[in-house]
Amino acid sequence: MVCRQRGTVRVSRRAAVLGHPISHSKSPALHRAAYAKLGLDIDYSAIDVTVERLPAFMAGLQAQDNWCGLSVTMPLKTAMVDEVDEVRGAGSHLGVINTVAFEATEHGVRRVGHNTDVAGIVQAVRNAGVKERPSSAILGGGGTSAAAIAALHELGSGHVDVYVRDAGRAAEAKAAAAAVGLSVQLRPMTEAAEGIAGADLVISTLPPRAADSIAAGLDRLPDDVKRPDDGKRPDDVWGVLLDVAYDPWPSRIAEVWHSRGGVVVPGLEMLLYQAVEQIRLFSGAEVTADVIDVMCDSVGLPRRVY
Repeated sequence: MVCRQRGTVRVSRRAAVLGHPISHSKSPALHRAAYAKLGLDIDYSAIDVTVERLPAFMAGLQAQDNWCGLSVTMPLKTAMVDEVDEVRGAGSHLGVINTVAFEATEHGVRRVGHNTDVAGIVQAVRNAGVKERPSSAILGGGGTSAAAIAALHELGSGHVDVYVRDAGRAAEAKAAAAAVGLSVQLRPMTEAAEGIAGADLVISTLPPRAADSIAAGLDRLPDDVKRPDDGKRPDDVWGVLLDVAYDPWPSRIAEVWHSRGGVVVPGLEMLLYQAVEQIRLFSGAEVTADVIDVMCDSVGLPRRVY
């Protein structure tokens, strides 16, 4: 059931995306479009919550029995692990979650953490043509980089270069690599432009505009910049860039990558597919192609080709 009777009052189920800041989030549009298409009475909102306020916010939900799920964005993905009763799937070994599903049990409601970012990344880059075992690079070493590392492991990568401004703040990336058994090399962000130009797959987990300096470096590379010859594609053809930041769009790095002939995957595409998994967890409903189409329409993404 997605709604209940409380006396004579019909009570909608609730879900929300939490983060700080949160006003830019496209999650409400995606979820609301899906629930409307599915005919589900689930009210989905955006709530600004800081790391410091998170424990009190979660404690306040204990008195409310109509919650079915939470989407979790920055900077709460690591802190939320301490606020749930159980973590399943990729989140259990990454120590980073972006989803909380409220499950009814005979002993009450159980809060279960998941990481649907991994599935979102894998689906988005596979749709862009990324093959198994891509040579890969990640920009940034925070919470989303952990999901990116798990996604690369699922795609069959054996090694990833992670470009960071401060190696001392890349604990989540290193822990994720150790958890999934992926070889990782931390490299300075100043080397990123030349380093990522040769990769089959680059995932930028940086905040909006934080990759602008890297874009400038890419723009200065010679036209005949080469990549290692591994037989997968011509050495003068650029690979796929997934930029998880989607506002403003296109980002500067996406513009430059595209101008060099590379394939660009917008962060909205990753957001779409991780939301599909969340909707299944929150509602138990099957998210079919027609539901995904209205989700695409809600945020201006092209409809999928099936």
